[in-house]
Amino acid sequence: MQCKLMAVVLAAAIPLCASAQSSVTIYGVADASLAKEDTDVKGGSRTVVNSGNQSTSRIGFRGVEDLGNGLSAVFNLEAGVNLDTGAGDSVLFGRRSVVGLKGGFGSVLIGREYTPIADVANASDINGQGFYGTNLSSFGAGRLTRRISNSVNYKSNSMGGVIVSAGYGLGETATGPSQDLMGLAVEYKANNIYVGGGYHVVERLASGDDKEMIVGAGFTMGPVEIRGNYMVANPTGAGNKYEQVNAGLSYTFGSNKIYGNVQQNKLEGGAKGNGASLAYSYSLSKRTNVYASYAMLRNNDKATFGIYSAGANVIPPATAFGADPTALAVGVRHAF
Repeated sequence: MQCKLMAVVLAAAIPLCASAQSSVTIYGVADASLAKEDTDVKGGSRTVVNSGNQSTSRIGFRGVEDLGNGLSAVFNLEAGVNLDTGAGDSVLFGRRSVVGLKGGFGSVLIGREYTPIADVANASDINGQGFYGTNLSSFGAGRLTRRISNSVNYKSNSMGGVIVSAGYGLGETATGPSQDLMGLAVEYKANNIYVGGGYHVVERLASGDDKEMIVGAGFTMGPVEIRGNYMVANPTGAGNKYEQVNAGLSYTFGSNKIYGNVQQNKLEGGAKGNGASLAYSYSLSKRTNVYASYAMLRNNDKATFGIYSAGANVIPPATAFGADPTALAVGVRHAF
């Protein structure tokens, strides 16, 4: 009788368990390299161990709980790690910290999140925002905005390949320059084709609004992949407009992949820097690869643009106009 009663209780509990299923995943990347970096100034050449040349080293936690009727609760906490020293980022979960709901309407997330423009920049970079020469340099020096704190974010589900993203970040400041951000992006991903565009307005309390914009595209045909983008940051004030153009191609054969990219950076005042990068990756398994990465940048006599990778930058001093930085790295990357 007791056995029969227990069976009835278990059978009754099964639907309740099914409607409250939840899971938490621990994931991350460990990426380290030996690099030779040169800012092209006296004493500017050095050999270093870097963390995160291809991908920023990180550890993250993400989870989902099935709430029933197609609705789920989701969260993601992600922290950067400097693999060369073992130190963490100054903000523990500064890479991503969000919680929200996901369903047939898409997802709504609150916290610190990537901006709509960041999604397009990542999808249209042949380097996947890794390796020396990535388009992450367009987010450096306070140009385009990659992440927003104190934000509310929406992303639609795919509608025939079309995905709409929107974000609003509250500056939460009463004086000084605010950082209220409103952003929107539309992307199309289908049939080996990618097209995307995004726009941000950053409100300032005293001096007008900053504008940020991106258009990007990509195409895959067998082992060949082509990616490119055009980005603009137009801060408040005269002569501050920044533009960057990227055009890249990759070729995969067996466990090997070769990446090439050309890049141009410009400021409205006449500063210009033209760069080129080349990278090679060999997959030892689905989660581990070794790589080599090289980039060079030629600045005119008004420019001090630098070379960026996922976790390391080579930037000439602010007064070293015309300096031409270079960087070379060999490394290993493991994703878990």
